[in-house]
Amino acid sequence: MKAVISVTGKDGVGIVAKVSAKCAEYGANIIDISQTVLGGYFAMIMIADVSELSVQFCDFVDYMAAAGKECGLQINTMHEDIFNSMHKI
Repeated sequence: MKAVISVTGKDGVGIVAKVSAKCAEYGANIIDISQTVLGGYFAMIMIADVSELSVQFCDFVDYMAAAGKECGLQINTMHEDIFNSMHKI
C-alpha cells in the first residue's frame, strides 16, 4: 500500500530531512521524491510505501500534518487509492 505525501511552505534548511525522518519514525519507506523551490517557496511530493507502518494509517496522516505545522509547513498525506480515484477522468 502506498501514500502520496505533499509538502509545501516557505523554503528553509532541512525540510527534506525533517519529513524523511518523520516518515522513517513511523515505518514509511520513501519510494520516490520530487522537490523544487519556486520564488522562496518549497514544494515536494513523495510516494511512500506505508504497508509496514508502526501506527494506523489515519494516525500517520495526523502525525505528519502535526509535524508540518510545527515547522510552518503544510503536509498532506493521502492513500494512493484515493489519490488515483480523484484523478480519474
